[in-house]
Amino acid sequence: MQLPDSAKQPTMYFIGVTTTKSSIMKLFPLWAKELGLKDAVLKGIDIKIHDEDQIYREVVDFIKNDPHSKGALVTTHKIDLYNATKKDFDYLDPYAEMLDEISSISKSADGSELRGHAKDPITSGLALEAFVPDNYWEKGGEVFLMGAGGSTLAISSYLTDKKHGDHIPEKIIISNRSEQRLISAEKLLSKLDTATKFEFHHAPHSEDNDKILKNLPPHSLVVNATGLGKDRPGSPLTDKGLFPSDSLVWELNYRGELDFMHQAIAQKESRSLHVEDGWIYFIHGWTQVIGEVFDVDIDSHINQLEQIAAEFQKRN
Repeated sequence: MQLPDSAKQPTMYFIGVTTTKSSIMKLFPLWAKELGLKDAVLKGIDIKIHDEDQIYREVVDFIKNDPHSKGALVTTHKIDLYNATKKDFDYLDPYAEMLDEISSISKSADGSELRGHAKDPITSGLALEAFVPDNYWEKGGEVFLMGAGGSTLAISSYLTDKKHGDHIPEKIIISNRSEQRLISAEKLLSKLDTATKFEFHHAPHSEDNDKILKNLPPHSLVVNATGLGKDRPGSPLTDKGLFPSDSLVWELNYRGELDFMHQAIAQKESRSLHVEDGWIYFIHGWTQVIGEVFDVDIDSHINQLEQIAAEFQKRN
C-alpha cells in the first residue's frame, strides 16, 4: 500500500482491493458534474485483504490531516478498518458502533471532526426494496447469506428492522469460511431485538454451502456476500449446488467473473429464479457516501444520478 500525495483539490478516496477496475472511476466525474462538485476527484487506495492494523491507521491519519482530502468510501476492509482505527474518529454513527464497521469516512465542514458511518444497512435496504416483492416473507422462505462480513451484517440488520413489523424472514442462515469472523458476526447480531432466528455455519468448502442450499424452502433469498467472483476468483457454491425454487438470488458483486451469478442464471428457468446483480447496490452505496463526504442532498438528485449510471452502463 502506498499513500497518495497530499491532495491539491477536493478529493474523495476509494479504499478497496482492486479499485482501478471499478466503474466508479469513470462514473464519479459524471456524478460530480451533476452534483455541482467543482474540481472534485476520486482516487483509489488499494490495501491487501486483512492487512496490518498500522496500514489502516496510516490511511485514516492521512485523510484526517490532509486539508483537501474530504473522506472515503470503504469496501472489503470495513470491519478491519473499524477495529484498527475506531479510536481515531471523533464521531461514529449508531450503525458503525452496532456493527463494528466503517464504510464512510467524512469530515465536518471546518475539517475539525473526523466522522465514521456504516452506510450499508441503508444502502442494502434501498437495493433490496428494488427487487424484493412486498410481503415476500409471508410465503415462508428463508435467507441464506454466504459470507459473514459487513454486507451480511447490514442486510441482516435491515431485514429484521422493526419498521417492517411482522414482515420479516423467519430464519436467516449465515455461513463463512473463517470461523473467527463467523463468531464475531454471531456476537454482533445477537444485539438485534428480533423474532427472526439465526443460524451460523462454518463452511470452509463450497460443498458445505451446497448442503445448506439444498435444504432451503422455496421463496427464499440466497446472497453471495463473500467477495468471491470479484476480488478473489471462484464462487461460494459448486456447480452442483441446487437453488431453492421460486427464489431470489442476489450477487452483491457487479464486476469480475461473477461465477455465482452465472451458476444461478444456469438454473433461472428450471428453478424459477429471479437473479439480481450488485449494480443497484453499487449505485446506492456510492451515492450515500458521496452525499456524506461532500455534504450534499443526494435524495434530491438520486433520479438523475440513476439515469446517468444507466446510460453509463449501456455504453460500457
